[in-house]
Amino acid sequence: MSRIGKLPVAIPSGVTVNVTPDNVVTVKGPKGQLTRTMHKDIKIAVEDNSVLVTRPSDQKEHRALHGLTRALINNMVNGVTEGYQKTLELIGVGYRAQIQGKKLVMSLGYSHPVEIEAVEGITFETPAANKVVVKGIDKELVGAVAADIRTWRKPEPYKGKGIKYDNEVIRRKEGKTGKK
Repeated sequence: MSRIGKLPVAIPSGVTVNVTPDNVVTVKGPKGQLTRTMHKDIKIAVEDNSVLVTRPSDQKEHRALHGLTRALINNMVNGVTEGYQKTLELIGVGYRAQIQGKKLVMSLGYSHPVEIEAVEGITFETPAANKVVVKGIDKELVGAVAADIRTWRKPEPYKGKGIKYDNEVIRRKEGKTGKK
């Protein structure tokens, strides 16, 4: 059995989970609603404040989908109760970010400002001029938007300039040394 898949997903108070016969899972909570279609072979059952995920056989595909399905449902429940956030740091002279309406506008050393429109379900915050916080209830979407922002200036290994996650460690390289 999958160690992750056999664990029940606890449903906190204020959250409702609905599963249709064609495996469409809808989770409603205080922060919003998430809907996702799961694989048709995996059985999902809601029983007294918990969601149980079972697989029909021990085939390789079913074993892989078992833990995945449980993890996706757990992420949906956590998203509608607490939400998710990723913090990015802008490191470099003149690198800064600000919010204009729903847009995130960043100065990253290009000849033009970089503008990123907020996707539905995502909000931006700038607690400091060199920090950007991406918030939302969908874990996958928050990570994708944060990764998209990071691609504008990936951290380089010599001076460490660029956009990095707050918990990311950049391996630094030594620069060239001239012969004497």
